[in-house]
Amino acid sequence: MIPDDRQIRALHEQYAPTPAAFELVYTHCRIVSAVAEQLLDRVRRAAAVDIDADLIRAGCLLHDIGVYRLYDDAGNLDHRGYIRHGVLGHDLLREAGLPEALARFCSRHTGVGLSRDDVQRQGLPLPPGDYQAETAEEQLVMYADKFHSKTSPPVFLTAAAYADSVRRFGQDKADRFAAMVRHYGEPDLSELSRRFGHALV
Repeated sequence: MIPDDRQIRALHEQYAPTPAAFELVYTHCRIVSAVAEQLLDRVRRAAAVDIDADLIRAGCLLHDIGVYRLYDDAGNLDHRGYIRHGVLGHDLLREAGLPEALARFCSRHTGVGLSRDDVQRQGLPLPPGDYQAETAEEQLVMYADKFHSKTSPPVFLTAAAYADSVRRFGQDKADRFAAMVRHYGEPDLSELSRRFGHALV
């Protein structure tokens, strides 16, 4: 039920509205997969349950596929509606016939997790619900995603840089991220920065 790398790339190519959108999103997903791979051994040692490496790889490579549905016909990205990319990706993968376990990576990776209270209190344009990572695989993909941003130009983020950015959403979010850093450790981003040519900030 878990697609391989070739099948996942084909899905990106199918849904990407432009070559530039494909390059941005698919490259980011590959980077998140590389970050998660670095952290996987530590997670395996710390976890009391088995961790599915193939599921993590696929989750990383698919987690942002919903971004493609935010592009208009002129190739412009809807930045204001970006918070919706997770639920859009969840729907896209379910429509494509992929299992719920994979679709959940899309809707469960935003920030350090969105609770039902976050959605209501902030008036987010999302269906009422809880969008927090639950499984060990979902948690690792969500964490790995924090170390790279699809800004223009894309950049790698240190743990300190991400902590500063998430603090604006509340100290509880910063505290949650700090707990993740203690649990997972920090990836080595210098080699990835060189390989992909994205600055480390």
